[in-house]
Amino acid sequence: MTFALDVITIFPEAVSDYARTSILGRAAAEGHWQLRTLDPRTMTSDPHRTVDDAPYGGGAGMVMRAEPLGALVEHVTDLARPVLALTPAGRPFTQADARRLAAGPGLTLLCGRYEGIDQRALDLVADEEVTVGDFVLAGGEAAALCVIEAVVRLLPGVLGNEASLDEESFAAGLLEYPQYTRPAVWRGREVPAVLLSGDHGAIAAWRHAAALARTRDRRPDLLAARGGLSAAERDLLAAHGLDDPPAGE
Repeated sequence: MTFALDVITIFPEAVSDYARTSILGRAAAEGHWQLRTLDPRTMTSDPHRTVDDAPYGGGAGMVMRAEPLGALVEHVTDLARPVLALTPAGRPFTQADARRLAAGPGLTLLCGRYEGIDQRALDLVADEEVTVGDFVLAGGEAAALCVIEAVVRLLPGVLGNEASLDEESFAAGLLEYPQYTRPAVWRGREVPAVLLSGDHGAIAAWRHAAALARTRDRRPDLLAARGGLSAAERDLLAAHGLDDPPAGE
């Protein structure tokens, strides 16, 4: 069954143009997923197709109106699919979310603009509010593309080597180990010798140790979420000279 994905946006070309490129475009051509962009202006009745208005209580900017957004979700999209609104106030979108959504029949994404979306629309038609980071964008389209790519690449048959999904960042609560390719020496910097050894067991052990060390140094919150380092993992780090740095460094 083809994964169906609707995006509600007043700038449909911002989404559809990118979706025709690279992995997304190839996956769509092969029938793994299909994109439909929906413009809330089509659900308005005034001559100017107005989708925004001044905020109650005053303040700068405009707010996206509830009526056209609510009507579009309820009358055009498949309510059996989850509706995610891209908002700065949402909870962080994670790789676990991408895997959960990729296992379903499809998805609807609601892109905000201006100062945001009338909260009543979010309360009534959105199942979740998510964000792709602690920063503010001009609209939800760029964030929606992040979600789309994260989800679509997990669909069966989209990636040529699906085994790579098991080793990439966040797959096991860790960042991915460092990657290297030719030449073996570049500007005096050498590829770790173990990667040239041909010993697959030793390579796997080094990669796991390097992933642990990278996560410890860059994203300690991820290690904390999985209960910290086990005794075996500490031993593995020590065996590869990747022990915790001394206190104070």
